[in-house]
Amino acid sequence: MAASSDLKTTPLTDWHREHGAKMVEFAGFEMPVQYAGVLAEHEAVRDRVGLFDITHMGEIEVRGGGAEAWLEGLVTNRIAGVPVGKVVYTAMCREDGGVLDDMLIYRLGAERWLVVCNASNHDKIAGWLRGRLPASGVVMEDVSDATALVAVQGPDSRELLGRLERLAGRAADVDALDFYTAFLLDGPGGEWIVSRTGYTGEHGYELYLPNADALAVWRELLAEGQDLGAEPIGLAARDTLRFEVCYCLYGHELGEDVSPLEAGIGWAVKLKKDAFVGKDALAAQKRDGVPRKLVCLELDDRGIARQDAPVLEDGRPVGKVTSGTFSPTLKKALALALVETGTGSGDLAVDVRGRALSCHTVAFPFVQARTKGDPRAERNLPA
Repeated sequence: MAASSDLKTTPLTDWHREHGAKMVEFAGFEMPVQYAGVLAEHEAVRDRVGLFDITHMGEIEVRGGGAEAWLEGLVTNRIAGVPVGKVVYTAMCREDGGVLDDMLIYRLGAERWLVVCNASNHDKIAGWLRGRLPASGVVMEDVSDATALVAVQGPDSRELLGRLERLAGRAADVDALDFYTAFLLDGPGGEWIVSRTGYTGEHGYELYLPNADALAVWRELLAEGQDLGAEPIGLAARDTLRFEVCYCLYGHELGEDVSPLEAGIGWAVKLKKDAFVGKDALAAQKRDGVPRKLVCLELDDRGIARQDAPVLEDGRPVGKVTSGTFSPTLKKALALALVETGTGSGDLAVDVRGRALSCHTVAFPFVQARTKGDPRAERNLPA
């Protein structure tokens, strides 16, 4: 799936171009960054429903009698013993505790798993796994190039997903999907995976599809969702949506020089389980205290704090911004920052091109996620 520019494409790339998307390079793919505009697309997902082409994500299948124990020793969260259909968020670390990637791991069968990694880390994670394959008992297959991925996100996502013809007889299965669960389905071009996770903080679903099925499903969802106000959504709004609910983005809040404990995803690190890569380093960091922590900042002065902008306390550098933007929901300039533990007792500012913009810490998250229960439940927003 290579374009003349040597960028990879998805089964939906031509559709994106034909419908006026602004296309950009992202992780080696040509991807839509926006259609109607970031603010309009952000609002569509918060208030109605939006469709995302996220085919750039990496999918690696792992099978065999030894797969469970092998994967358990490579990730921070506990996957051993989870039931078929369960999805687990976890990190994969180096020996020193730095994060190679954060990912989803699906249990598709007793001896069948799917590792879903970030597009920017696909080659790294595929190589990391191949380099640690045991001599027997585990088979690994990279199915990324054969797999399309469509996300349906927003309070009306359940209504829209139920209108897909292929799911007409599976309403009970869709209704039974708890947060972070999945089921398999026979599609026209092969097996589908239907899951309920999401990266927007809204009720939402994912469809893992054979490439041949992707365009028809995309078109059907948009046609069936006209009365719901369904819209295609680009990468820019995907970023503002995840930012507001403080979901980490690799290369921003996470990296090989950042531990999951520092990034605030310590809940996905199970130090009581048997040995896994990075456990000793993370256990020591937990015992001694993390040197840095992720904080939420609200700017008091006019301006936007972008990634890598220095954070100052009483004029002294104490860290840097990992992500920053104007929140479409809260109508405020906000930032996530990785700072020295103990920061917050003095006067805080962000250095934006030589200007010290006053700021203060606020509670996590900026906006409360609506991922459980009634997708249209009233959101509890800060004053």
